[in-house]
Formats: sequence, C-alpha cells, structure tokens
Amino acid sequence: MAAVFMAVFIFGWIYPILGFFIPLCMILGIGIGLFKGRKFCDWYCPRGSFYDAWFKSLSPQRKIPALFKNIYFRLGVLLFLMAVMVVNLFYRWPNPINIGMFFVIMMTSTTVLGVGLALFFHQRSWCSFCPVGTIANLAGRNKFSLMINSQDCNECKACAKVCPIQIEPYKFKKTGIREVKDFDCLKCGTCVAACPKKALSF
Repeated sequence: MAAVFMAVFIFGWIYPILGFFIPLCMILGIGIGLFKGRKFCDWYCPRGSFYDAWFKSLSPQRKIPALFKNIYFRLGVLLFLMAVMVVNLFYRWPNPINIGMFFVIMMTSTTVLGVGLALFFHQRSWCSFCPVGTIANLAGRNKFSLMINSQDCNECKACAKVCPIQIEPYKFKKTGIREVKDFDCLKCGTCVAACPKKALSF
C-alpha cells in the first residue's frame, strides 16, 4: 500500500483525478471502523504503510506527545480539516479536475506535516490525530478488542515495545478488566505475536 500512496502522491500532480483515491480511503477507513475499530489504520492505510516503510528506521522513536491523543485536540483537527474540505468542494464544484487537485493538495500538505513529525517524534505521530483514525476510534469502540489474560501476563513490556501506536497493553493487567481499552489500537497483532506468555489475543 505504501507504493500505491507514493504513486498517487507523485502522479496526482500530473493527473489530479487520482486525488479521488483520498476520499475513497476515507470512506473505507470509516466503514471498516464501524465494525473493527482502527483496523484500516494498520497496513491497509496507504499513508500509514508509507510512514512505516519509509520512516520507521529514520524516526528517533520518541514518545508521541500526549496532546496528539487528546480528544479535544483531535476533534479540533477533524473539524478544521472538514471545514477546509467543505469550503473547497463548494468553490470547486462540479469540476472533477479541480476537486481532485484539492484532495492532492490536502494529502500533500498533511503528509509533509506527518513526515516532519515522524523525523522529530515517531513515524506514526500523524496517525494519533488523523481525522479518519479519530472517527474510526469513536465509531468502533469495543469492536474487535484486544484482550489480555492478567494471569499469564508478567508485565515484561514486550507488547509496548513493538506497538506502532505506542499503546501499553500490559498496564491494563492491573485494572482487572480483560479488554485493553485503548481504542486507538490498530488491530495489527504485533503485540500478540511478541508476547512470550501468549497473554494477548483478539
């Protein structure tokens, strides 16, 4: 999917109609979110795959700022970008080339921001407040949840070390609740595979 993203990112400036790939991904992300939470944001998401493939080795792997995961900050970003989209679609309607070019410009500007955050913090920093991810988070709560067996977990933190979105599943052992209630979980299964005690599952 990273290759698909790169193709749209480069050739979208020549063929703006490719910009319609962006709203298609938005619809898919939200649709899947209704049933499986942020599952789309794993490798299905072209931009998320792009960040992992190109910037994981370049990122300093710093802690993603708590602000980026704050619900009010995320809703603010969501509302701002939605307003920008509505205004642009209104003025560019019904020309498909102009509309496609808007999506290319939006994708480029937000990707450049995400690259900057990847090089300074973590390659998935943008994903913490991505509007599609925020909607999937809200729509897919308690869907396809990560579960932890507190009796088997020995808090070795292997799950936290491999999580692409910096969730710490082992901390939920102390709550007495089997469900890992962090709704930004990408359902990637990386932590499940890394757990030496097999204490995690979906």
